[in-house]
Amino acid sequence: MLGARYWLAEHPAIVSFRWSHAESWGSTWSFLFSSIAIYVVASLTLHLFLSLFGRRRPVPLGPIPALHSLAMAFVSATIFLGLLFSSLAEIRDTRWFWRRSKTPLQWLFCFPLGTRPTGRVFFWSYAFYLSRFLHLFRTFVSILRRRRLTFSRLFYHSIHLCMSFLWLEFSQSFQVLAILSTTLAYVVVFGYRFWVGVGLPVAGGTGACCFPLVLGCQIALLGCNLVCHLGVLLLHFWKGGCNGIGAWVFNSVLNAALLLVFLNCHVRRFIDKGKRLSLDEDCPSLHCRPSSELQPYKKDQ
Repeated sequence: MLGARYWLAEHPAIVSFRWSHAESWGSTWSFLFSSIAIYVVASLTLHLFLSLFGRRRPVPLGPIPALHSLAMAFVSATIFLGLLFSSLAEIRDTRWFWRRSKTPLQWLFCFPLGTRPTGRVFFWSYAFYLSRFLHLFRTFVSILRRRRLTFSRLFYHSIHLCMSFLWLEFSQSFQVLAILSTTLAYVVVFGYRFWVGVGLPVAGGTGACCFPLVLGCQIALLGCNLVCHLGVLLLHFWKGGCNGIGAWVFNSVLNAALLLVFLNCHVRRFIDKGKRLSLDEDCPSLHCRPSSELQPYKKDQ
C-alpha cells in the first residue's frame, strides 16, 4: 500500500506537476478546438466512406474493441486510485491554509479562491483529460461495427473533452468528485464490456444487452453531477466564493445540454413504444437510437 501511495500520490513528477501551455501537451485552446474539429471531421468522413461503398456488414475488428475496453478500464482505475490518494494527501498538506473556512468535504466541492492548477490533484485531472482522447476511439469502433453516426455521440464526446480542459485551465471547483465518480463508472462499464468482448459468460447469455448496467451508471453519474453542482453553488455564496466559478457556470450549461439529450432519449423510448428506443451500445455515453437497428452483440468474425 505504501508503494502504491508513492507511485500514485508522492512521486516527484506528480507532486511538482504544473498545468502550463508551454510544458503540458494539449494545453492550448487552439489544440482543443483543432482536436474536436479533427474528431468530428474524421468521424463524418469514415461514416460517409462506408455509406458510399454500401458496406452493410460490420468491419471485422478482431480483439480491438475488447482491448480498448480493457485499456479504458485500466486507465480509469488508475486515475480513480491516483486521484483518491492524491486528494487525501493534498488535504493533509494544505489544510492549514483553508481549515478556518472549509472542511475537507467542502474543499472537494469548492476550491479556495486563488487555487492554481498545480500539484497532485491536477496531475490526475490532466491524466483524465488525456484519457478522453483514448475514449474518442470508441466512436470509430462503433462506426466500423454499426455504420451509424449520431449527433448525440459526437456532442457527448466533444463536450466532455471541452469540460475536462476547462477544469484544468480555470482550476475549476467540483472536478475531484466529478472525476472520481466518472472513472468509477467507467471501470464498471468498460470492465463489463471487456468481459463480454472476450466471450466470457454473462447473465442472460453472451448476447445480453448491457442496457440495465449502462442506465444505472448514467443515472448515478447524473445524480452525482446534480448534487455536486448544487453543492458548489451553495458554498460559493455561503463560504466566500469558489475558484473557477465562471468556468463552472459554463460547465453547468454543458451538463444541462447533456441532461436534455438523456431525457429526450428516454422520454422517446417510453412514449414511442412502437420504435422501442433504447440506448446505443457505446456505454456510458448518452446515445439513443431505435432498438430495431441494434444487433445482438457478436464477436467479429
